[in-house]
Amino acid sequence: MPSPGSFLPSRNGFAFNNAWPSEPDVTRPTPFGQIHIGNADTGLCGGMVFAALDYWHGRITPPAARPAPSEPLFQYLVQRLVASWNLPTGAAQYYQWMNLPDGNTGFDVAGQHIVTEHGLASRTIQAQWPQITADLDRGIPAALGVVTVASASPADLGLNHQVLAYGYEASPSQVTVQVYDPNSGQNNGIHIQFGSRDPLRHEDTVAAHQSCRQPE
Repeated sequence: MPSPGSFLPSRNGFAFNNAWPSEPDVTRPTPFGQIHIGNADTGLCGGMVFAALDYWHGRITPPAARPAPSEPLFQYLVQRLVASWNLPTGAAQYYQWMNLPDGNTGFDVAGQHIVTEHGLASRTIQAQWPQITADLDRGIPAALGVVTVASASPADLGLNHQVLAYGYEASPSQVTVQVYDPNSGQNNGIHIQFGSRDPLRHEDTVAAHQSCRQPE
């Protein structure tokens, strides 16, 4: 059972899910031009993830009622959404990962395989996952950016997703990450699974570790 101070969606997640009416966009510059990231009807997942994390750090139970667009909580969720993108570098990383292959690419020469580009799997398993476990092993939830689309169009950046990892189980061949997914409300049964043994053949959902400073 989770300890009293550990994160649990049914206890620390928002009681409402990530469904919102259309509201004016928040526009921010990126290396690829202006992008619109604040239209609520496309979701406020990053804002909900980081706001829930803020409440957890403050040991405060999140409000249960879904806020109207005119209310301070809604505006706070939008602000945290914008912050979660860590512009411009965060958007650039998402765009790069949207255009990576699932597995490593390379060629064989003299009996050795030369990797020319590391794919999503090896970047997740070898680079991102150790950063995530460093937080989780200390009992600190870790915000994840989930790359859900392969596209060369910057307009598709908003199709990606964000969740909050709060626990995991690992075997020699598979990792299961327990996550708070704003799309699923306070459901404790949501998880991400990926193979940890062979990055060249890995085709599961890939999670990229993201960072966002907490409000002072």
